[in-house]
Amino acid sequence: MSKILDKINELKDLKTCSISELNTLAEEMREVIIKKVDTIGGHMGPNLGFVEPTIALHYVFNSPTDKLVFDVSHQCYPHKILTGRKDYYLNPEKYTEISGYTNPKESEHDTFFIGHTSTSVSLATGLAKARDLKKEKANIIAIIGDGSLSGGEAFEGLDNAADLGSNIIIVVNDNDMSIAPNAGGIYGNLQLLKDTKGQAECNFFKAMGFDYIYLENGNNIEELIETFKKVKDIDHPIVVHIHTLKGKGLELAEENKEAFHWILPGTVENFGKPATQVECYESITKDYLLQKREKDNTVIAISPATPGVYGFTPDFREKLQEGYTDVGICEEHAVAYASGLAANGAKPVLCVMSSFIQRTYDQLSQDLALNSNPATILIWWGGISAGDATHLGCFDIPIISNIPNIVYLAPTTKEEYLKMLDWSVEQNKYPVAIRVPFGNFVSTGIEDDTDYSLLNKYQVKEKGNEVAILGLGNFYYLGKQVKEELKNKLGIDATLINPKFISGLDKELLEELKREHKVVITLEDGVKAGGFGEKIASFYGNSNIKVLNYGADKEFTDRIPLEELYLRYHLTKELIVDDIKNCL
Repeated sequence: MSKILDKINELKDLKTCSISELNTLAEEMREVIIKKVDTIGGHMGPNLGFVEPTIALHYVFNSPTDKLVFDVSHQCYPHKILTGRKDYYLNPEKYTEISGYTNPKESEHDTFFIGHTSTSVSLATGLAKARDLKKEKANIIAIIGDGSLSGGEAFEGLDNAADLGSNIIIVVNDNDMSIAPNAGGIYGNLQLLKDTKGQAECNFFKAMGFDYIYLENGNNIEELIETFKKVKDIDHPIVVHIHTLKGKGLELAEENKEAFHWILPGTVENFGKPATQVECYESITKDYLLQKREKDNTVIAISPATPGVYGFTPDFREKLQEGYTDVGICEEHAVAYASGLAANGAKPVLCVMSSFIQRTYDQLSQDLALNSNPATILIWWGGISAGDATHLGCFDIPIISNIPNIVYLAPTTKEEYLKMLDWSVEQNKYPVAIRVPFGNFVSTGIEDDTDYSLLNKYQVKEKGNEVAILGLGNFYYLGKQVKEELKNKLGIDATLINPKFISGLDKELLEELKREHKVVITLEDGVKAGGFGEKIASFYGNSNIKVLNYGADKEFTDRIPLEELYLRYHLTKELIVDDIKNCL
């Protein structure tokens, strides 16, 4: 264990260190973070850039009485190391036992579960108001940056925080980046403030009513400590704008800020080596968009600050030119923007992660679906996963499929996906969402001839009797395994169905199944409550058909191994067949 870090077991230990020791501590913490993140993956650049500010914050303030709220918590690793969790960063056997985000179950120094963006100021404003109501004294510090200022809730929070009239400290961690390069007008003002060392008359934060301090060297511990001491116990709202270096201490991360925002294991050693070109849903999506835009300049791809998720590399974005918009971390705006584009004759394709589409319910419903504007939304990473509680992709089906007018589709192959995508882009009647397959890439080589304008027509892939299996999207292949297991174990030749449509029922087919089937099972890679299967069960409610729904329970899971979840939810062919046997 490193010499300085070895003696930091509690925050009070930090306060006994000299500036020289704190600088050494920062170097040691960086080494620990780099080793861990490169071993198991995680957020590299944001954490490396926020080491010194974290040390200074904990040196000056008194957590947990003084409360730190980390926006997105992309940059909370240094905070965790200093607040009693360093063993999870030093011991490789414990690397995976700790969340990548702030988590109150881990420590009293973590005020909230946070993994989505632009929330810290609103949360901190609530903490500050509650403090005032209780006539207490404490510093409330919201830490926001790494692109989070572009999100709508950040503006709402700042608007209200500025009017609080009591202690609230907003630390703006300005590292010149979002996940990808910054997008949005506010960053023009941040750049002006940096260029003028905070002296520009045009100051967004002052215009809102905040007191304001600028610190050019946001990675200088001594200057940070002096600055935070000035604002500690302040009696009014203030913004402390610090200029930091994303990826500091790792040359590759400093030079390749976007690529090193979040990395996979082994990235440091292998970065820059030619990657094996494998066809995948990211590559075929990019190829489709480039080819489509060559023929039609109204086609436009949209990303809310996460282009890497879909493989939208800088060179790809450059090829699209004005046919690409990064709206910043603004999923709500992205949906309304896409609706406006579609309303005026453009053909928008919005890409968004499943866990982030949750932020857009009102825009999906009011701005898009109520107006029936034909935008295309591609939902990525949708499915049951072993991820953190803040980044679960299992809730999109009940969210999207229960909004009127939206057609939600679930392809199972490359060919189905491309046919659905092209139909969606070219039709002008409906907003269409497509749940991009998550996991195995499947290509049959056989063109999909489905007419998707005939809504809610399921495809019977293999006709049988007694048991009908509806395998939706990712879980169609689990359905195939169940069919085979039924044949081998019970001698039942089940009917296998690829529903394709998440948002509607094929009532004609469901009625037909009543004739020769006793049990219908539904398989969906998402939460069951309000999902696809429950609609099938409701349809058969007054009949003699028995329905077994399979998917995730309505719960927040947190880094539980996928195999464990599949056993918990009976999502294996053996368990499903046992259930069917008992049902029959």
